Amino acid sequence: MCDPLRRSLTAAVVVEGWAQNAEDAACLLAADSVELKPANEHSVVLPMATVIGPSTPVYVVENDIGSTRAYSSINQGAGAVQWFGVNSAAAVERLAFIRDTIGPILAETLRRSGPIDILSLVAQGVLMGDDVHLRVQATTNLLLKELLPFLVQSQHGRLADVAEFLSRNHMMFLNVAMAAAKSLVDAAATVQNASIVTTMARNGTSYGIRLAGVSDRWFLASAPSVQDALYYPGFGPEVSARDIGDSAVLELVGLGGAAAANSPAVAAILGGRMADARSATERMRRICAGESTRFRMPFLENAGTPVGVDVRRVVEFSITPGVSTGIIHATDGVGQIGAGVAWAPLKCFTDALLELDARIV
Repeated sequence: MCDPLRRSLTAAVVVEGWAQNAEDAACLLAADSVELKPANEHSVVLPMATVIGPSTPVYVVENDIGSTRAYSSINQGAGAVQWFGVNSAAAVERLAFIRDTIGPILAETLRRSGPIDILSLVAQGVLMGDDVHLRVQATTNLLLKELLPFLVQSQHGRLADVAEFLSRNHMMFLNVAMAAAKSLVDAAATVQNASIVTTMARNGTSYGIRLAGVSDRWFLASAPSVQDALYYPGFGPEVSARDIGDSAVLELVGLGGAAAANSPAVAAILGGRMADARSATERMRRICAGESTRFRMPFLENAGTPVGVDVRRVVEFSITPGVSTGIIHATDGVGQIGAGVAWAPLKCFTDALLELDARIV
């Protein structure tokens, strides 16, 4: 387990009340007194180094057509927070605030509003420059607009604090989009003997993928560094953690790196020119099975984003998916130090294709 994930885990143990501080939490973990389970195997997807416990509030996203349901936590916002591998008292306090205040108010708000069509908001956000991974400002604002009439009806004493948090958290929609994407790939995973990648996740140590029809089999390689990156002043690749988080699920449904060509924010990381962002999308197009009819890119004459990473094409062209992502410090627990695009390792795709070939002969 990498250092940021270990720190995040101790923060989760403390907020559950099982330990008084991070040091005591580390002792509990060392003694195997806390049971750990992989999020993906429970239809949960979590960004960066997030770890959740039994008291954590989660979004529930239902895919009626695919008969699947997926979950994700509430985004913790910027700063010294747990999802960036920070286990300070302030990080634990943020988790408690989300659990005790933000979660109940959002639940109350959603009971009033009724279900929200997440993919409709995503489609609008892509048109407004979001890749819905590295940049989700537009989709976050669209979601808040949907919730606002019902949010202000709350009589909760800390409504103003929640409203301030939500308005300042430009990454709020990320977790919602991840859960929506997970509901889609879980439905695709029921198709037998297909070459489409339905899971792509990283834990800061390993990089794993799964194929449709063999959702219980992980194909693993070492997690890469974030290759195309912009760092905050004073930081660089020598102190950055390896690629981490479940958010790569977004690239599998036509978002993130697949939508880079329509996002100036992603272009800034890839060299500053829209031509660089277009190249990233074209790379994804070469390894995808189709094109989205929902997510359109005006910068590419309204073409749909590439969707459905095909393991055969990845291996044939030796082109792996590019994942838009944040970068966190490898050892100091200071949180986010940059952002970039990480290219998946080829080995896990090669191993998956060999297994698929053996299975269908």
